[in-house]
Amino acid sequence: MENHNHFMVALSAALAFGSLTIIFVLRWVSNYGDGLAWDGGPANFNWHPVLQLSGFVFLNGLGIIAFRLPWTHQLSKESVKLIHAALNTLAFFCAVMALKAVFGSQSGSNFPDLFSLHSWLGITVVSLFGIEIALAASIYLFPITPESWKAAFHPLHVFLGRFLFGSTICVSLIGLTERLIFSLNDPKYSDSPPEAFFANVMGLFLVAYGVAIFWISTNKSWKHPGPPIWHTSGLLEDKIK
Repeated sequence: MENHNHFMVALSAALAFGSLTIIFVLRWVSNYGDGLAWDGGPANFNWHPVLQLSGFVFLNGLGIIAFRLPWTHQLSKESVKLIHAALNTLAFFCAVMALKAVFGSQSGSNFPDLFSLHSWLGITVVSLFGIEIALAASIYLFPITPESWKAAFHPLHVFLGRFLFGSTICVSLIGLTERLIFSLNDPKYSDSPPEAFFANVMGLFLVAYGVAIFWISTNKSWKHPGPPIWHTSGLLEDKIK
């Protein structure tokens, strides 16, 4: 790998910003919310941001850069594919559970479902992510799939992965702002109370994590070097990455 030290700095920054985001969201729901519970009450909702940020966003980001991590360079193509697929599948599971947490917390209240832009975009992104995972699994994890199909689908797979990752961050930021506007009454969000400042800083960490992941995943000098144990199809996929 070219510029290995630069890569490690970028990776360390990504892990630091991602970890800070997770720490902040956990502190947010515990210090300013009702903690975490799966009882249909207000604390039930708090699983939504926790699972969304620590699961859907963080794990998806790691899945995107799985092919570029130095520790995977000596693994076989199939092994790295499985790591990539496992991280994204776990991220999708967290997203589904995050949606379940929202509907579970609102089922016992008079708060309406699916009325905001955040909810519309959230359902759309999770649905597209699930479809993309199903398509990728059917094409890349089954040995009977022709290599020409894999090569043809790969540019779209990479684009959709990065697009949906960025979309997830955007939807999360919209949801974070929406939550603060709805929950802060006295003082209001516009009065910049401590909770608003805390949550805004968390949003900045989230954006920084996304930027670091995009930088790592698009830097051509950090592509998978393609060791001898990779087959021709693996090298083809890496050139596209």
